[in-house]
Amino acid sequence: MKLRGSIYRFFEITTKPSSNGAKYSNFGQRPKLKERNQMPENNGIKFIRTNSSEKENMKKFLTSSGLEVPAVTADQMREIDRIAMEETGPNLFQMMENGGRCLALITIGTLLEKWKKANIIVMAGAGGNGGGGICAARHLANRKACVKLCLSNPDKLSEVPAFQRKIYLAAGGKEIGFEKLKKEKPDFIIDALIGYSLNGAPRGRTLELIEWANHSKAEIFSLDIPSGIDSTSGKTPGKFIKAMGTVTLALPKSGLTNKNSGKLFLADLGIPEATFKKIGITRRDPFGENFFAPMKIIDED
Repeated sequence: MKLRGSIYRFFEITTKPSSNGAKYSNFGQRPKLKERNQMPENNGIKFIRTNSSEKENMKKFLTSSGLEVPAVTADQMREIDRIAMEETGPNLFQMMENGGRCLALITIGTLLEKWKKANIIVMAGAGGNGGGGICAARHLANRKACVKLCLSNPDKLSEVPAFQRKIYLAAGGKEIGFEKLKKEKPDFIIDALIGYSLNGAPRGRTLELIEWANHSKAEIFSLDIPSGIDSTSGKTPGKFIKAMGTVTLALPKSGLTNKNSGKLFLADLGIPEATFKKIGITRRDPFGENFFAPMKIIDED
């Protein structure tokens, strides 16, 4: 049954629950495959190469219409971000705003008619990924959702995430410390702790938040990639978020799989095609008239 309204245009109700009993959207049948193109090396960034015998086993990321979208490693995405911020735009705040808004919309669409009453917790780190989570929390707060923000390192926020926090608090957003958080019974958790900048196993308060979220009965959606998972390889050097959904940014990360991502969405950060071309990536627009796109992963296994 298709839902009405622009917010829900991608979402369909399913009676099949996730592993923790939560319900989430179903995007229908798997689309037809397209051949993956090789990507050249450029600017010192390593690109994934395959030979003809490997192509049939290579993981593919497809939109619901069957369009293949190239995946990137952490180094490639870091270079894309640098080019955008230093050369082509958009700047970091604009990208964070675009990603955070998409995350908020997907949260509303996933929770369906329960979104205003659901107890939503946003876990945010000190870097850019955390800033996107804070932005999503503000959009939800502006729409009178029951949302609380828990920061892993509130005293170490970088400049743009700190500004996002300032706007969130000005919007009447609520913050919650970890000790009080342990008493919460969340319905939905947004994981914006680490992103593609994972450096070893999570530790400290970040580790405690990951463990708390995994032991809750809430549905968990991650921003860009579930915290604790290497965005290039998909390996887990320590504890990691067991996500039911992931909103990946700009391009899919090569470490994402059906097993670790849950339901996958691609969010538009507003990065122009010229930025991707500077590191040798040719990408057909996967969004059309929309700002995010549901994705399917065809695994190599």
